Amino acid sequence: MKRLFAILLASCMAATCAHAEQFNVLVFSKTAGWHHDAIPAGVAAVQNLGKLHDFKVFWTEDANRVFNDKELPKYQAVIFLLTTGDVLDDKQQAAFERYIQAGGGYVGVHSASDTEHGWPWYTRLVGRMFQMHPAVQTAVLKVEDRNFPGMERFARRSLATEEWYEFGPALTGQLNYLLTVDESTYKPEASSGERRSKGMGAFHPVSWYQNYDQGRSFYTALGHLPATYGDPVFLHHLYGGIYWAATGRSFQAD
Repeated sequence: MKRLFAILLASCMAATCAHAEQFNVLVFSKTAGWHHDAIPAGVAAVQNLGKLHDFKVFWTEDANRVFNDKELPKYQAVIFLLTTGDVLDDKQQAAFERYIQAGGGYVGVHSASDTEHGWPWYTRLVGRMFQMHPAVQTAVLKVEDRNFPGMERFARRSLATEEWYEFGPALTGQLNYLLTVDESTYKPEASSGERRSKGMGAFHPVSWYQNYDQGRSFYTALGHLPATYGDPVFLHHLYGGIYWAATGRSFQAD
């Protein structure tokens, strides 16, 4: 009996040792400007996605701990989750550039495009930067490309409630657009200080991806509201971006 127990215990230990997650991701949510109430929900959502899709998640707001040449290579993707403002110093920025140049992946969520405006390399990594937004409203979200991981569950046109970011011009010529919002379905007028805007017009991007500086970059402007992180369609969209950024694997819905 003791021998049988020992065999079973050894088998269980071997199975545990043999198991390894698909990949590792770093969730970084440091803010140096607006602090979104959705950050705890967003962190929990990514952690749950890790359990559902078998990838490892490490979360921190301590840039000193992870943005260096020793720690960053442990992760296949780095998620800037609702970050704002200047969150990395010069040495940390240089380490992150080397990480992407070595083939790493970047995922930007919502206010990741309102982060590090004065760091040109980062702004090109994101692809387009936040300028202003109107009040949170319900609008029609449109699919531009279904053939990307996480896009197959969206209806061609669907209702979504969001803080619809208005963006500046594309900063690279490599952006592949996944989602847009129909400005005719909400009030896009916005202001920021003395600046006024009537919206972006006929083409208002919401999510995109690109290959950039030997690495991969995925961005979604969705994710302002805490409850959005309970929406299974959004969560699958977010996982698709994480999966692509971490692995580079494509997906064909059609």
